[in-house]
Amino acid sequence: MGTMIKVGMADLNVCKSPNAITTLGLGSCIGIALYDPVTKIGGLAHIMLPDSTQMKNNQSVAKFADTGIEELVKRMVKAGAMKTRLVAKIAGGAKMFEVTGSSNIGNIGARNAEASKKKLKQLGIPLKAEDTGLNYGRTVELYAETGEFHIKSVGKKLKII
Repeated sequence: MGTMIKVGMADLNVCKSPNAITTLGLGSCIGIALYDPVTKIGGLAHIMLPDSTQMKNNQSVAKFADTGIEELVKRMVKAGAMKTRLVAKIAGGAKMFEVTGSSNIGNIGARNAEASKKKLKQLGIPLKAEDTGLNYGRTVELYAETGEFHIKSVGKKLKII
């Protein structure tokens, strides 16, 4: 077992086997795991919002689904992964607050999930599995040795996708 690398909110990182990479407390945020099964290079982004084009002077690429996924791909390729081999798994996007009406805030988890899928499709990266929605937080771990994406939630059984 290698090192567990932590990714904070609105952050991203890359790891190689035998290491693993984790991000804690995904509520409406999405954890996007990318993986190259040949080089066993994994990457994880903790994105908070769907779309960087809504923000002026945006300093944080990792905060948004569109720019975060692009940056993650770039870093993985730099680390030796091949873009054409990348596969994706996503988790999070929960509806953490009950909001009446069609407020965008209550719906942010679903929008994050949607934006992530749209961006992956644009980049031609197949989405292999997802664990999104519902109303609870998740902590995720991507194991670069196997490509397994472990999803932990309080009071729930470990889920592996």
